[in-house]
Order: sequence, then structure tokens, then C-alpha cells
Amino acid sequence: MREELDLLHGPALPDGQPSWTLHDPVRNLFFQLDWASFEVLRRWDMADAQAMARDIAAHTTLQVTAADVQVLQQFLLGNELLQPPPHGAPALAEKWQSRRGGWSQWLLHNYLFFRVPLLRPDRWLERWAPRLDFLFRPGFWWLTLAAFLWGLWGVVRSWEVFHATLVDMWSLQGLLAYGVTLLGVKCLHELGHGITAKRYGCRVPTMGVAFLVLWPVAYTDTNEVWKLTRRDQRLKVAAAGITTELVIAVWALLAWLWLPDGWPKAMAFLLATTTWVSTVLINASPFMRFDGYFLLSDYLQMPNLHSRAFALARWDLRERLFALGEAPPERFAPTRQRMLIAFAWATWIYRLVLFLGIAALVYHFFIKAVGILLFAVEIVWFVAKPVWSEVKAWRERKAQIVHSRRARWSAALAVGLLALLVVPWPVPVLSSGMLQSGAQWQLHAPEAAQLAQAPLAEGSAVAADTAVFALTSPALQAAAQQNQARLRQVVQQSAAAGMDGELRRDWQVWQDRQAEALAQQAALDTDAARYQLQPGGSGVLRDVDPDLQAGEWVARRELLGRVVDLQKLEVVSYVAEQELHRIRPGDSGLFITEGAGGAALPVRVRSIDQDASRSLNEGALSAQAGGNVAVRNQQGVLYPEQPVYRVVLDVVNTEALPAWAAQHRWRGRVSIRGAWEAPGAQFVRTAASVFWREAGF
Repeated sequence: MREELDLLHGPALPDGQPSWTLHDPVRNLFFQLDWASFEVLRRWDMADAQAMARDIAAHTTLQVTAADVQVLQQFLLGNELLQPPPHGAPALAEKWQSRRGGWSQWLLHNYLFFRVPLLRPDRWLERWAPRLDFLFRPGFWWLTLAAFLWGLWGVVRSWEVFHATLVDMWSLQGLLAYGVTLLGVKCLHELGHGITAKRYGCRVPTMGVAFLVLWPVAYTDTNEVWKLTRRDQRLKVAAAGITTELVIAVWALLAWLWLPDGWPKAMAFLLATTTWVSTVLINASPFMRFDGYFLLSDYLQMPNLHSRAFALARWDLRERLFALGEAPPERFAPTRQRMLIAFAWATWIYRLVLFLGIAALVYHFFIKAVGILLFAVEIVWFVAKPVWSEVKAWRERKAQIVHSRRARWSAALAVGLLALLVVPWPVPVLSSGMLQSGAQWQLHAPEAAQLAQAPLAEGSAVAADTAVFALTSPALQAAAQQNQARLRQVVQQSAAAGMDGELRRDWQVWQDRQAEALAQQAALDTDAARYQLQPGGSGVLRDVDPDLQAGEWVARRELLGRVVDLQKLEVVSYVAEQELHRIRPGDSGLFITEGAGGAALPVRVRSIDQDASRSLNEGALSAQAGGNVAVRNQQGVLYPEQPVYRVVLDVVNTEALPAWAAQHRWRGRVSIRGAWEAPGAQFVRTAASVFWREAGF
């Protein structure tokens, strides 16, 4: 073995056996050895696997075989822990070059992940760690708890101010302040790791910034914590960053209560409310190799947790699909085995969503040509490559899979699921709709109107051209009386002109004034007709205020009632753009009311708008009101968030309508029997539309 390797005592493993840590100082790598591996290394100079196994059996309670020794030898050789053979330099150089790859592979790896060391803080931490020893004492933690309770009590007392400050932070200046504050907090986060590691005697060689797919993440090199024999110390180092941010948040909350208005108070508010959220959501997550992962790994005493859980999940998947009877990569208790498999699947799903999101961001933040290239790299490396690796493992087991009965059942199930995606289904087109009359007349009051007589009762039958509401206008009546008096005077003057020579000269003037008065009277009669509210057709009177009495004044444009033709019922609905191709005029369907016990009416598509609706006239169909059309409200006008098309459906049989349909408007659900469609067709159509939309440069 290489002479510069260090062998250190490690913590006891979960099964109680001792462990050792093998340290490679050249690469700063650590390898955990169990008891059996340690006993083999103690006898490494024997250079005979059989002799090693016999000696271990004679002097210990372990049962080690020659095959176990050879497995350990392959492990040491693969990790370059053995002395290179004589004249082995060319082979090592070739191996290093193959691992490094060409410039394209180097560029790919450094695009996906690379580190930029900025500081070598070991000497500085050596000097300052003892001075910060008070941060680790119980007294400080009791004070922090008291500060938290005090700050929480203060926030409860000043909740209105606290809430208003939170809203004000969503501005350009607030976001800039958040960025500056977050940068400072992340620096303190990494210092928390470094100081805690130094407190336990570990070396901290570098601190800097790591870029995960061009996303900056601060890092601190604390690999030497694997030298620690106590698990609780490693847990404290891993949790130091998160703990630092939470402690800062507690004291910042208390400072916010006492500081005067200004930037210091705003910074304290950000530290207390928003910056620590990122560390809980990101750093505490065990699905990426951040603090939460190392905490969980140390808590479970499972180094390389991700790779071991992934290997176990891949084995479990093969066994469930093919029942190959292979031994698991590691033996665990049933409960832990199920937990690790579930953890692996949760990690894969989390990373799939995360990497797809990062790929989309990379695509949109770069120019289109570069964005497409980087997007493809993301998808190939993080999504396609792991899937292809598993497919290769299946190909290697092809002979076993072909003869497996479970594999045939799995293949049949896969074919069935594929058929479910490609075979058309009779799935109806669903939306919300409004049942209403296709012919209705709203009766609005004109200006300065007064009821001349009591209105008709609710539900009264009304014939066409019948005055439903008789209104009067005192101002209009006064104008009519004044004009009539003027007209009588002009007529008298005109009649007298035939007998008086003096007046005969002005006879034409009196004739003109008489014509003017008659025209004025005709205009007043026309205005008076507006106060006799008549519908444009026959129907049933609805929405009449039962408190209206004769002599009451009504406001201008006030809705006094509607005359509804119940023989022309229709349903107005809005269908999403992606479902529009499935329906045609003449398609049948059902309208199911939200009230009236969920009764159903047969309907048929009458018309479909050719253009998407710019606004939603039926506000009851908006998502805010309980419908299915997502809208945004701008100055009282509802604008659909997504393209929707107005569809009008006729009620098929209006002669046998139930009693509840006599109400002129009902909201409900519309189910249209449109064209059959395969579930996978929608995905293909959406993907194709996105491709064509983004294909143009």
C-alpha cells in the first residue's frame, strides 16, 4: 500500500463493530473500513489471500474468504491506494488521461459543476476559533431562546407594522436589499461550518464558490471531519451553517423591534423573515449534496448515502420487474431497506423536477442557439444518461430476463399502459356553463323616473309590445304642459292674423312658431314613450323587486326586471384552446346544474366562436366565482388568463322542462361528447406546438 496513507480510528458502526478511516492526503479523500477490511489490511504483507483468511479465522471471530480478500484488493486498486508497479508510470498516465477525457468532456464537466476557491482560511480560523468559544456554551443558547421568545412576543404586539413591512419589501429596492443581505448571510453560513470544524481540530483548506449548472453556491471544504471519531461532532459541523442562519434570524428579529426606521431596521427585518427560508428549503434538503444530505448521512451512519440508496433502488426495481433473484448490493433490515428505496425514488423525482427547471432557465437566459445547446446538455446528462445506464444494465441481463415469467408479466403491463396512452378514449370535454334564455330583454329605468302604477307580479306572462312598467317624469310632464300652452297661444295668434291687417304681416312667423311647437310636442311624446318599458318579445317577467310601489322614484339605468323567453333556452360555456379541436357544431352533451339536486338537461352544440374571447362577460363562470375560467380583473373587466372560446349550446327539449328551469339563469357543469382522443395525443400536440413556437430564430 502507499506509504503516505493515514489509518485513523473511526466511530462504531450501526451493528456495533468498530470502524477505521483510511485517509489519502494527496487527494484529501476518506474511505471507511469495517472490521473485516481492517483485519485484512493488518495482514497485507502476507500477500496470500488464503493465508490471510486462515489467520483471521484463527485469531478473530470473523469468517473471511479468499474471495473477500480479492474484492478488497480490487477496491484498493480501483481507488489507487496501492503502490504502482515498477514501470507503471505510462499505465497511470494513460488512466489519468482517459479519466480526464478530451476538451469537450472537460468543458461538459466544468459547465455542470466546478469550484472557484477564494480563501484559504485555516490560519485565520486557527486564530479566531478560540475567541468565539462563547458561541458554543449553554449560556449563549439560553440567551438565544430568550431572544426568540421576546422577539415573537414583540411581533405579536406589532403585527400590523410587521405585516406592512413584509409587503413593502416586494419592490426593486427591497429585492436589492434582499440580495445584499443574502450574500452576507451565506458568508456567515460558511464561517459557521469552518469555525465548528476548527473547534474539533479539523483543517479547513479552502472556502469559495461552487457553480452547479452555472448557479453559484458557497462551499467550505470540511472533508477532514471524517477524521472525527464521534458522530455527534460530525453532525454539529454539518448543521453549523443552518444553525448559524437561524441564530442570526432570532437576534435580527429582536433587533427589528428596537432599531429606528431606516436601512439597519430593514436589513434586520430581512434577516429575521426571508433569508433563513432559503437555508431551510435548500440547505436542509437531503436530496442534493448540501447540509441536509450530510446530516441525514451521519445520522443514519451511512456514508455515500445517495449512491448506496440508488443502487438498492435499482436492484429493487429489477426484482419487481423481472424477479431475477439477484442478491441486493447491501443487506439492511427490512424497515431501513424500504426507507432507503423510498428515499432514492424521492431524490430522483426531486432532481428530475429541479434539473428540468434549471434546463428551462438556462434556455431562457441565454441567446437561443446557446440556450438550445445547454438545454440539450442538461436533459442528456441529468435525465437521459441515468435512464440509459439502467437500460444497459437490463441488456447485460438479457438472457435472464427473457426466461423470467415476471418479465413477461411486466412486458404485458407495459404494453397495456402504452395502449392506454395511444388508444383513443371517449373522454368528454368538461367545462362550466350558464343556462339562460337566448332571448331576454332587460328593462332599465330612464332618468328622473317615477312609477305611475304598481308593477306586474314576478312570473307574470308578458305579451310583446306590452307596457310592463309605466313610469312618469314630472319634469317631462311640466315641459309638455308648457309646450301645449305655447302651442295654444301660437294657434290663437295665427287664427287672429286672418282678421287683423297688422297681424297679417307676421302670419308666416306665427306659422313657423306653430310648426316648431308641434315638432317640440312630437319630441316630448317620443320621450314620454321611453317611460313605458316594453319588451321586444313575449315571455315571463323575472327579477322584479317585490318592494316596488306606485309613486316610488327609481334611479337612472336601474334594472327593474327582465322578460325571459323560456322557449329559447341556451347554455353558454367556455372551452380551453387545447380541447377545442374535439368538438363540432351538432355534438351532444349534458348540462348538470349546481343546484336543483344536480339535475341534467340534454344539450347540443349550436356555435363555436372562431376567435378566443378577449373578455369574460359571464362573471359567474370565472374561477373566483366557482367556475373554471381563470381570469384577472382589471378595472372591473375580466380577462381570461389562457385562451378560451365561447361555445353556445341549445337545450334539446324545451317542451318537457322541469319546474326549476323556469328560473332564467342557472350555473352548472357542461359535458360535451366530443371526438375520442388518446391521452398521449395531448402531450404530443403540446410538445409539437412548443417546438414549432421555439424553432424560429
